[in-house]
Amino acid sequence: MALFDPLPSAEALRDEELLTLSIQNPAHFAHIVSRYEEPFLRKAERILGSRDEAYDVVQDTFTKIYLNARRFKPVPGASFKSWGYKILVNTAFTFYQKKKKDAPFSAKLDPELFDIIPDLAQLEWSEQELDRNLLVSVFSKMPRELSRVLELHFLEGRPHQEIARMESLSVPAVKTRVYRAKQLFRKIISSLNRV
Repeated sequence: MALFDPLPSAEALRDEELLTLSIQNPAHFAHIVSRYEEPFLRKAERILGSRDEAYDVVQDTFTKIYLNARRFKPVPGASFKSWGYKILVNTAFTFYQKKKKDAPFSAKLDPELFDIIPDLAQLEWSEQELDRNLLVSVFSKMPRELSRVLELHFLEGRPHQEIARMESLSVPAVKTRVYRAKQLFRKIISSLNRV
């Protein structure tokens, strides 16, 4: 028996084995990073829309994975890969929500939605921006499925087909929701102006 049995090359080791080895020897974690850095960057960039922000999220993800390596327990049907992607997606969404919360709010309105709002000059709105508090107030009074289509179609400028895919609806169902949402939006705005 040899005094020193060399480890098999990193390529031959499974992710779970490398993670376990990295607890004692952090140098092994570099192999996990090299395997997952590019796929994680692509996924984070799809979520965030920015390569620079994706780099930050991926770095945070690898830090969390390494710091929580002892907590990883392999279970049938769930691999290191699924665990790592779950951490990545959660980190990306947390980053996105924080960015969204911290960003100054300015809503560029579609002219069709803007026409619904009466007495704009009296309320001191510019033709291109709407006060966040008003939008939050109106949207909070609407059923979620209706406020969501308004947000996606008019504020984010997404076409009906894309909304249908995102919301698992048919295109006619999206058009109906947009129509109903506009009617309800108009009604709520009118009631706010009477107050």
